[in-house]
Amino acid sequence: MRRLAVVPLLLMLALLSACAGLDVRDLGLGGSGEEDRAEEAIREALRIGVERTVERTGREDGYWGNALIRIGLPQEVESVGNTLRRVGFARQVEDLERRMNRAAEQAAREAVPVFVSAIRGMRPDDVYGVLRGPDDAATRYLRGASEATLRERYAPIVREQMERAEIDRVYQPLREAAARIPGLSALDVDLDRHVTDQALDGLFTILADEERRIREDPAARTTQLLREYFGQ
Repeated sequence: MRRLAVVPLLLMLALLSACAGLDVRDLGLGGSGEEDRAEEAIREALRIGVERTVERTGREDGYWGNALIRIGLPQEVESVGNTLRRVGFARQVEDLERRMNRAAEQAAREAVPVFVSAIRGMRPDDVYGVLRGPDDAATRYLRGASEATLRERYAPIVREQMERAEIDRVYQPLREAAARIPGLSALDVDLDRHVTDQALDGLFTILADEERRIREDPAARTTQLLREYFGQ
């Protein structure tokens, strides 16, 4: 049997055997060469997914222009923001939100080296877990392996970008306006932490979308290796 004929069978058995708790390496099919190629394919899919994710989120309007991940006011003060919009501060609230999204877009560019390190650190069990897992298995792996490091790198960048965008100059007048409206809760939240949290959530949301596309859409498999493995 030609080598390429073994590979689709190996991958299909990996997917079908997951519910039975079997490991592809326990089936006695395929040599180390096929296993190495499978691992290479998973790593390449992750690398391409990461590049596309950072390209989508790290550009201008990467967050602000995407309703799925756009960062708004924290949920606990959204009612305050809605009231301020109704009483003549709609432009200021929108300006604040846009600046928060700009900070997230700048921070997204820091994700590549962190993700690359996580991909390099994958063990064989991690690779086969991704291969056998659901449509977002790779995203789940990367989130578990890199989120803490990303948060450490994001926080100072978000703070710097928030200062550069003069968030406080926009935020403080809104806080003062909210304080003058009877019965309205104080507009008092940690915007830096909120933006960091939402920026990371958005990053992994887009990464999961890119992973799904590689798994399901032939047009997203832009290399021969991806077409060879995910096309079967």
